[in-house]
Parts: sequence; C-alpha cells; structure tokens
Amino acid sequence: MLPYGRQSVDESDIKAVEAVLRGDWLTTGPAVAAFEEDLRRICGTSGAVSVTSGTAALHVAYAALEVGKGDEVVTTPLTFVATASCASVLGATIVCADISEATGNLDPRAVRAVLTARTPGVAGVDHAGNP
Repeated sequence: MLPYGRQSVDESDIKAVEAVLRGDWLTTGPAVAAFEEDLRRICGTSGAVSVTSGTAALHVAYAALEVGKGDEVVTTPLTFVATASCASVLGATIVCADISEATGNLDPRAVRAVLTARTPGVAGVDHAGNP
C-alpha cells in the first residue's frame, strides 16, 4: 500500500514549534514574517504570503490568477476536493483530465486534449507523494 505521506520532522522543527507555542503570537507575528521573508528571498520574488492550509493556498492561487466565471480549470479526478472546489467557488468550470496508470498523476496527453482558450491553468497534483 502506498502511504498517504511521509513527514520529516527533527528536533530543530520541534523546538521551533515549541518556541512559537510559548510565545505571544500563535497565528501571526515574527515567526510568520521571518518565514515569508525567507520564502520571498529563496524564490526571488517581491513578496510572499503564507496561509493556513493547502485549501487556502489553492484559493489564493486561483484568485491571484483571476480565475472566474467562464474559465475552465483542468485537474485530476484523483485529488482532494479542494483542488476543484476552490476554483469552482470562484465560478470556474472544472475539467478533469485522465491520469497515468503508472503514476496516478495527470497524463500530459490527456491534459493537452482538454485545453481550450478558456483554460487559465492546470492544477497538477502529486498523487501519494509521487511527483
């Protein structure tokens, strides 16, 4: 059986979380600002914003792309509901492309077959940790 996911947590991760939990800021504050600044610098962008979950990240990403009514977002049928629902709540139509039997990920040929001028993006998903 394929595991859903594997975590890599060491003592420094645990100490960092403990420091935040013992501090004055739980959901905002200096640790979040430092994380966003590190991410901005590593990615070479003018800014970065962290969010609370993968669902929130998908919603923000679709909104940043101005996904909306009349758009078609292509994704896999083998994913968590948020991959589709976050685009759908913004008014987009969800188009599922087939997956590769070998990986469980989107089949690039199936994606090409459903792309249209109304497709602002493709939401690929790494199934079971298989990129």
